[in-house]
Amino acid sequence: MPEKVNVALAQISCKVGDKDHNIRKIEQYVKQAKKKRANLIVFPELALTGYVCRDLVYELAEPIPGPSVHRLEAIAKRENMHIVLGMLEKSSKAKAVLHNTAVLISPKGFIGKYQKMHLPTHSVFEEKRYFRGGYQTPVFDTSIGKLGLIICYDVFFPEITRLLRLKGAQLVICISASPSVRRGFFEVLTTARALENTMFLAYVNLVGIEDGLQFWGGSRMIAPSGKIFAQARYDEEDMVVTQIDYSDMDRVEVFVPMLRDLRPELFDSLKKQAENL
Repeated sequence: MPEKVNVALAQISCKVGDKDHNIRKIEQYVKQAKKKRANLIVFPELALTGYVCRDLVYELAEPIPGPSVHRLEAIAKRENMHIVLGMLEKSSKAKAVLHNTAVLISPKGFIGKYQKMHLPTHSVFEEKRYFRGGYQTPVFDTSIGKLGLIICYDVFFPEITRLLRLKGAQLVICISASPSVRRGFFEVLTTARALENTMFLAYVNLVGIEDGLQFWGGSRMIAPSGKIFAQARYDEEDMVVTQIDYSDMDRVEVFVPMLRDLRPELFDSLKKQAENL
């Protein structure tokens, strides 16, 4: 496993409901990332379809792996690239069960998926109307490091990112479809999640306007120290490629030893209190 990995953060706008169009755009960005010597490219939440799909989700969702993943596998193999992106997943057991899912694909094929656990259903969000929350928090041991995946609202809840770190994740990838009114929240929370776990965090956000909802971009790579060392532009399509060095984690852990100072006995108390809200 290399200590240094080149990561492309590709914040794109999507054509809602048009998977062919969006895959073609994804392929173009993969080719650009290859020219910049990236090993991994990350796209936003629901990049395959766009975010504001509403009742179209039942037509657009598909099994994972399925037709779209197979097309992306071919792109990953041809360009020798790892790809992370979001898509609508249809359960193989019940057609009405859908998930908001992140997939991880390597040059050798599909590696795995993460189903969004925290589904916002307030103000402009209505995810619980359509999606079932996930239950698994996998860490994927790949040729480019140990990777964990989360999606957008998940970053508001420190428990899941902490669990991924304790399972060995070196890089947690947060794909997102955050509208502009939430920009301040995400800028604070993504930094906090990286620092409190002394790990790398890649945040990739959607851009563009979908049904009047504007997405702000601002994708970033955050170091284990909490420093933002790569950032994409606001409110427009952009891609930045940056290098992460996993050995930086060892140095930060010595001076900010938060994992050493964890108090696991508090976890049981937290569970009891949360059950009695």
